[in-house]
This record gives sequence, C-alpha cells and structure tokens, in this order.
Amino acid sequence: MSLIKRLTVLAMLFVIPSAMAETFTFTAIPDEDERQLRTRFDKVAVYLQQQLGVDVKYVPVKSYSAAVTAFRNNQVQLAWFGGLSGVQARRLVSDSRAIAQGYEDQFFKSYFIAHASAEIVASDSFPNLNGYTFTFGSKNSTSGRLMPQFFIERNLGKNSKNVFKRIGYSGDHSRTIAQVQAGVYQVGAVNYKVWESAVANGKVDLNKVNVIWESPAYPDYQWTIRGDVDTRFGAAFAEKVESALIGMTDPSLLKSFPRQSFVPADNQDYEPIEDVAKAIGLID
Repeated sequence: MSLIKRLTVLAMLFVIPSAMAETFTFTAIPDEDERQLRTRFDKVAVYLQQQLGVDVKYVPVKSYSAAVTAFRNNQVQLAWFGGLSGVQARRLVSDSRAIAQGYEDQFFKSYFIAHASAEIVASDSFPNLNGYTFTFGSKNSTSGRLMPQFFIERNLGKNSKNVFKRIGYSGDHSRTIAQVQAGVYQVGAVNYKVWESAVANGKVDLNKVNVIWESPAYPDYQWTIRGDVDTRFGAAFAEKVESALIGMTDPSLLKSFPRQSFVPADNQDYEPIEDVAKAIGLID
C-alpha cells in the first residue's frame, strides 16, 4: 500500500468516529424571556459537555407543550421541566425519570400579585378575588397555572372561570408581571423565583404591583432524562448526567436558574403534582 493510501486510511479512522458521534441534547420550558434562557442554558451545555465527554447542545422551544413534545419525540434526551410538564413527559415516555431538582424545588411556591388600582391588601389569608380580572402564566405551568388554580378553587369553593370577570394566559412569568404592572390584568399568579429576580434586577415598580398572597409549598422544577440514554451514550450515562447536575457548584451557573444547588429527585417526588392535575382536570 502506498504512503498516500495509508495516510488516507488513517485519516478516515480518525474522522469517521467523530462524524458519527451522537450529540446529547436538552431543552427547558420557556418560563422566562427567551434571550435569558439561551444565555443560561448555553452555559449549562458547555458545563455538561466538559463533565460528560460528549457533544452537548441546548435546543430552545417556544412553549411548555413543545418541550414535552421534543422529549417525547426523542429530539432531546434531557429536559428542565416544571412539575406538571415533567409529569406529562414521563407519562408519555416509559422509563424516563426525574434525576435532579433545585434545592428550592422541594418546597416551591407561587405568589399572587395585584395592580395597585385593585386595592387588595396583602394578607396571610387567601384574598377574595371574585370579580377581578386575572392572568395565569402558561396553561401548562405548575407555579403559574396548576397550583394557583388549585388554591383558588380550594379557597373560594368554585371553578376559577366562575370567580373572575376575565381570565388570561400570559405565556410566561415575566409577561405575567409585565401585564399586571401595566394594568392589563388586575391580579396574576407567578413563580416566586422569577418575581424575586425581577425585583432584585429593578424590573418591577412596587408602587404599581405587589405580592398579595404567598402559597403553601409544593414540589416543582426538575431535570428529567429519557430511559434509553445508557443504550445510546454508554453504560451508566444517566448516572453521569445526574452526578454532573448535582455536582454543579459554579455560582454563576446556579445563579442563572436561580438555585443554590441541585439535589437528587425521583418520580415519586411529583406524585402530589400529578394528583392535583387529575383533581382539576388537566390530565386524566
């Protein structure tokens, strides 16, 4: 064999495996402004690539349901879901499982916020919201729709559609804050972490909008992984991903969620969310 042919064969041996290597992909529910999400999760992709030794790519989606669909269709193998979207995804993909959650996600909560013109006084008791206009977040949001609807109906004793003059769905927590602050809706429900970040970053005018009620705690966000990743990416790959997430200690990465750390999670942690979703008719 000539020297040129030998070099060509050697080159192919090095190029082909690299070309055939699979990319590990993940997504996240779009609970905030899309530009913030891309900045956040592109950094996470770099971190995971360093920890896992495979190419890793963040795949943005436009809605909560699109995140679930991407996971179901194996367009992504890992997703940062809310409580409800995680339940929905795991019901569609057998052997998928929750592997990590933010420390705060063990006892998450929603804030009910109101425009100053509504003249609702903040209280530990659930407010009388009858006759106001109200906006949830995304229709599939745990902290912006599922749990707020549950608390409304449990405390006021009737279906939420019979409580409010008008109901909207903003699409994400940042827009809920903006819409209530602008007076488009008198009251809304938001993820407490998004609210606190917006206040800290000077994006909220507290003379126009403020918190009127804080919900009891419930489990929420989590990382969910498909059950077939070990077959595709190698033995114990799911465990490697879990270890990488729980081992994420870089303050700049954690601040972008924002979470103080990640801790182990499993599917059973989210049974209360599934039970609530069944109770109010969001899933069968």
